[in-house]
Amino acid sequence: MDSFTTHFSHAITRRPARSIVDGLRADDGGNPDFDLFLQHHEIYVAELKKTGAKVTELSALEEFADCVFVEDTALCLKEGAIIMRPGAPSRAGEAAAMRPTLEKYFKDVRDIEIGHIEGGDILVTAREILVGRSERTDSEGVASLRKCVADWGYTVRELQTPPDVLHFKTDCGLLDENTILSTRRLADTGCFEDYRVLYTAEGEEASANAVCFNGVVLMPAGFSKTAEMLKAEGYQVVEIPNTEAAKVDGGMSCLSLRLTPNI
Repeated sequence: MDSFTTHFSHAITRRPARSIVDGLRADDGGNPDFDLFLQHHEIYVAELKKTGAKVTELSALEEFADCVFVEDTALCLKEGAIIMRPGAPSRAGEAAAMRPTLEKYFKDVRDIEIGHIEGGDILVTAREILVGRSERTDSEGVASLRKCVADWGYTVRELQTPPDVLHFKTDCGLLDENTILSTRRLADTGCFEDYRVLYTAEGEEASANAVCFNGVVLMPAGFSKTAEMLKAEGYQVVEIPNTEAAKVDGGMSCLSLRLTPNI
């Protein structure tokens, strides 16, 4: 059955800024190569389009080094969109910059006004919204999200992202309405107890941030054991080069907002 959590008519992306070399990162693995990052981003956008999605490609915002990671700026649901309140001070302006675009697609655009929360900490399944507290998302932000979606009928479940993991979805991705790809360190917290869980291969934890988009699982290239496991489970897998985004803690979900407009 098609699920609103994995099937979309549209996506929003933003071209990487040359200032991406100053992007935030948990560990210093060197600066990304802008030209190579741009090539990888173009491949990502092309694969989204191949699924039948209409992709809105926004211009780079040079004043925001991390602007390419649009997922952190908003949460898009069937009923409307919610502008996030990033926990990293340098990213605060990115969320506001996304509002005019979302207003073209949704009748109802709401704002997180108290606390901090980023889209990378939010996993929407067919039955609930899972939110992991992290260095970027706090309990006040989760409470604000719960208030925002209450009249839309969503249940928000607050969880804890493991120590030293940037975002909740750094370690997981939704494969279908009842299946989650996860690292063992995240799943072992018990957060996915009622779901079917497929585990990343040992040493391939960085492949967990995969995205199912219109029946296609987009995952970072270079993780052959996990890719083969997913194929054996019956998923159509597309591997996308992600070496440069990974240097600034970026993955497959970070690079797009996935949505079906209601205007």
